[in-house]
Amino acid sequence: MDTVSHWLDDPATAYREWQAHDAAGADRRRFAARSVVQHTAMFDRFLRYLTARGTTLTAFDTAHLDAFFADVDNRCSLGTTTHVRYAKLVDRLCRHLVESGVRRTNPASDFVRKEQWPEDEPQPLFLDPAADERLLSYVQPQAADTDRELRNRAIVALLSGSGITAGEIRAAHVGHLVIDDIRPHISIPKRGARAERKVTLQGFSIAVLERWLRVSQWDEEHLLFPAPKGGKPINDMLLGIIVREALDAIDFRAPDMSPRILRNTYARRQLLDGRSNEDVSRLLGLVSHRTVTRLRATIQPEVAVNSDALLAT
Repeated sequence: MDTVSHWLDDPATAYREWQAHDAAGADRRRFAARSVVQHTAMFDRFLRYLTARGTTLTAFDTAHLDAFFADVDNRCSLGTTTHVRYAKLVDRLCRHLVESGVRRTNPASDFVRKEQWPEDEPQPLFLDPAADERLLSYVQPQAADTDRELRNRAIVALLSGSGITAGEIRAAHVGHLVIDDIRPHISIPKRGARAERKVTLQGFSIAVLERWLRVSQWDEEHLLFPAPKGGKPINDMLLGIIVREALDAIDFRAPDMSPRILRNTYARRQLLDGRSNEDVSRLLGLVSHRTVTRLRATIQPEVAVNSDALLAT
């Protein structure tokens, strides 16, 4: 099969082969294996977007890219570099497709010229100690909780008590959560560039999660937090609403009220408890220490708080 036909008939495989054998960055150096995994996941998302809008790698234009980047911005937290990364990826892809004779033009060239990496890292958002203490009280189960209220408390407790991502909690199954053990934990399967890991649950999250398992009574293969109808994973919009309602309930306001703020707060608790950057990055499923280093920079040297003791004070 010639190159053009390969890209037209099986673009996903063509991209993977290009990444594995030929693709390189601006310095002409080959990408690391982890970067290849990330690039492939990003390309798959871009390809799904094009397919959903009835176009292909040979036919998409600047209008499609405008809409795609707007969608990326809507789904990402403020201050992230996701938009820039996608612009560079699509530009690199289009240049290769032009060189290979698959496309005649590169509609991404103008986009990438307008993009630049931020000079300063955005300040990471997290709950201050007083707000964190209110959240830990909020997630404790109440006798009068409806199933919906119990589910919402359990979701917030798991996000805050384990630091897992929105995508990881959406994909979690009942069997991944173990709370009848010496060390209650949640197992996170390998997903994309993140390796499989096991995260010990912080003590404040146990009571509501244990009650949620008793009330739901699902088997181990069932989703831990399915959507209200249809048994599919809970969607990102509803997950965001649940977190925002919890933050509103404890009277906390921030530019970003997404699950990311709970993940940052969890990581910061671990740092306050004396864990190293390497340990906390591992708990978060990160290879790079970049995120944790930024969070450590927000901690005053004299501050020391044990998060599991907050409820006892």
